[in-house]
Amino acid sequence: MPPTARAARAAGRTARTARPARTARVLLAVAALAGATLTAQAPQAVAAAPGVRDVTAVLFEWRFDSVAKACTDSLGPAGYGYVQVSPPQEHIQGGQWWTSYQPVSYKIAGRLGDRTAFKAMVDTCHAAGVKVVADSVINHMAAADGTGTGGSSYTKYNYPGIYSSADMDDCRATISNYQDRANVQNCELVQLADLDTGEDYVRGRIAGYLNDLLSLGVDGLRIDAAKHMPAADLANIKSRLANPNAYWKQEAIYGAGEAVQPTEYLGNGDVQEFRYARDLKRVFRSENLANLKNFGEGWGYMPSAQSAVFVDNHDTERGGDTLNYKDGSAYTLASVFMLAWPYGSPDVHSGYEWSDRDAGPPNGGAVSACYADGWKCQHAWREISSMVAFRNTARGQSVTDWWDNGGDQIAFGRGTKAYVAINHEGSALTRTFQTSLPAGDYCDVQSGRTVNVGSGGQFTATIGAGSAVALHVGARTCTGSGTPANPAGAAFAVTATTVPGQNIFVTGDRAELGAWNTAGALKLDPAAYPVWKLDVTLPPGTVFAYKYVRKDAAGNVTWESGANRTATVPANGKVTLTDTWRS
Repeated sequence: MPPTARAARAAGRTARTARPARTARVLLAVAALAGATLTAQAPQAVAAAPGVRDVTAVLFEWRFDSVAKACTDSLGPAGYGYVQVSPPQEHIQGGQWWTSYQPVSYKIAGRLGDRTAFKAMVDTCHAAGVKVVADSVINHMAAADGTGTGGSSYTKYNYPGIYSSADMDDCRATISNYQDRANVQNCELVQLADLDTGEDYVRGRIAGYLNDLLSLGVDGLRIDAAKHMPAADLANIKSRLANPNAYWKQEAIYGAGEAVQPTEYLGNGDVQEFRYARDLKRVFRSENLANLKNFGEGWGYMPSAQSAVFVDNHDTERGGDTLNYKDGSAYTLASVFMLAWPYGSPDVHSGYEWSDRDAGPPNGGAVSACYADGWKCQHAWREISSMVAFRNTARGQSVTDWWDNGGDQIAFGRGTKAYVAINHEGSALTRTFQTSLPAGDYCDVQSGRTVNVGSGGQFTATIGAGSAVALHVGARTCTGSGTPANPAGAAFAVTATTVPGQNIFVTGDRAELGAWNTAGALKLDPAAYPVWKLDVTLPPGTVFAYKYVRKDAAGNVTWESGANRTATVPANGKVTLTDTWRS
């Protein structure tokens, strides 16, 4: 902002802090909070900027107990380095997702779990080898009046025991001009009460909250709405942390010609590179994947070492400016590319089905099982989760052996460690690929099938439309250590078109398939739409019957036509079923 405006704002702060007993109250409050958090702090994992395992699973609006289970069951085994949890502080009541982003107090008492559940989650994730990043809302407070999820009463600009009107920025209007720095950083983001982060008391309270999270073992902080706070204010707050080396990831959305740019925040830590996701959507939707050959800094992005990247997040998937799970194989293949390509630290968004921009989490955030109750679990999709180990194995290796057909078929290696081929066209691709991999057998972690690389580094494969092949030296056999689990069973894949609100299920004559009860039928995943997929574990040698059914949002069931289908599970591995819905 102009120097005169900054001076006037500083003078305003001085006048406010001079009111009776203010200084004493500030010092006592900050000292008490700092003492409480620092003395309670336990040893924790050191979380420098993401290293060997730099992939974060963002379990959006998952309850903390569900996150803990995911760390043990899927995130740790897959090789995820971090899990990001939604804001844990007390917030306004309501079922919409955005209620989590309207703080009422800094108590850990939100919809997703209390302090005990949060601490248990952190400890469980650490035991699984997964560090924890907490989404941190520190730019603003709630926009209205009421009672919070932890029982705290509040009115806008007055949050008892924490902030009063004097702690807010002087602009009480909604942001209207992104070409004006003062308007962006002093006014209200969608009418949310904007904290004066230039004020020492406010900085102390925010640092106290973040230190409380660190005392519970949190390894990193995602700073929500960072763009709406001066970078210097955030630097001051970060300097007050008990662990100043905690991972720090800032949401600063790029806007061409805007007054506030993401690069201003690089001095504090990593910054989310929104252009990456927007451009991936454009390329996968309307351009050629061949154009991705120099993707990253060559496209004018921020330095790779300080950029956090994603295919989608909770804001962009609803806003339509990036791909989302409704984009089928384009979304899946974009995720495969992100995890294979050496730029930035990737976030894998894992959320739930939504039909409107306000839709909150099913069951209040409780995840009883992936692919049930609308939970999408993108982090666990085989095509995506298998690429986490690929990325970990390939770390430090440059891009080699690039190939493209000038259109939407590309392939590239990561030195002598890994190789991926992606087919985003409408027909299968058969060719011999040149790699720098050592000769021998590999497990294609996308399909679970064995691929042989010859002495010259070549292999021949057929890649279906909307599919990929991914090989790395950590997965030499399809049943060995570090490869995706491949128990006996059936791999269902059925081509079926649907309209919004409809989903495809499978049921059959086995208990594992719901015993012909449509209420217990298993939902297939549309990640590669119009192909719906699901792997089901069944005993070796099992002979079973099955059929597909379509369900709509009202619960109406339509069976496919024709006789029951039958299949037999082999003695080792899965039977692969490639079917087409029978009208």
